[in-house]
Amino acid sequence: MIISITGATGFVGRRLVQRLSTDNHNVRVLTRSRSKAELIFPVKDFPGIVIAEEPEWKGCIQGSHGVVNLAGMPISTRWSSEIKKEIKQSRIRVTSKIVGLINDTPDTVRPKVLVSATAVGYYGTSETQIFDEQSPSGNDYLAEVCREWEAEALKVNKDVRLALIRIGVVLGKDGGALAKMVPLFKVFAGGPLGSGNQWFSWIHLDDIVNLIYEALSNPSYKGVINGTAPNPVRLAEMCEHLGNVLGRPSWLPVPDFALKAVLGEGATVVLDGQRVLPARAKELGFPFKYSYIKDALRAILS
Repeated sequence: MIISITGATGFVGRRLVQRLSTDNHNVRVLTRSRSKAELIFPVKDFPGIVIAEEPEWKGCIQGSHGVVNLAGMPISTRWSSEIKKEIKQSRIRVTSKIVGLINDTPDTVRPKVLVSATAVGYYGTSETQIFDEQSPSGNDYLAEVCREWEAEALKVNKDVRLALIRIGVVLGKDGGALAKMVPLFKVFAGGPLGSGNQWFSWIHLDDIVNLIYEALSNPSYKGVINGTAPNPVRLAEMCEHLGNVLGRPSWLPVPDFALKAVLGEGATVVLDGQRVLPARAKELGFPFKYSYIKDALRAILS
């Protein structure tokens, strides 16, 4: 397959490019910064890769079998009103651009599938509710971002199969939420973040990459699919497992203020969670490599 990818230099994108390249697919990296992409995907390691800045996106999308849209400013940063604007605009702008380019492509060379990322933030936050793909959207800032993000993707030509992956907190080596949590965790000798009762809907990096990979090639994958592991946990439990893997007791809660100091308002992503189940992925028979958080953490941190 020839696959064009936005957000390829991000945490999930890098691993997806590696996976596709290993399986001898042709990858076209749609980026805003050629120099950044070339550092991450050096030619000697990725011989067939095409790196394209925005003016060349159109040519890449034409003739691609599929497009994966992962672009967006990371949300686990300190939020100012400027950054909040950018968190939203970066997602909407790129999605709108990609959809426009796909729709303008002649039928004969138009991609067959668009796999577009969104997030479990769509559902809002709750300590008691259980959310699956049928659940309504929440009413906070991230829910609004996700609704608008998805609305752009839904404008794609009706002949293009669209898979919208609502991604949970991705756990993996060298990046993502864990990279931010582990140092804090060590300072406070472990312990839950905030109250510890909030839900944490996570997924291992390998599983989210495999899910996107499957969505590219399997025609049954369409519509909304939650990209989360089958067993979300409360944050206290996640921290207990993290403490065990790091060989540190989990007795002292990391105070809210410490997290907020590191993440500002972005701490809401970790401090206010939601319990999301991957009902659709299970229906589709997707084989999760890591269904339980202790196995995922052990694999990542040991």
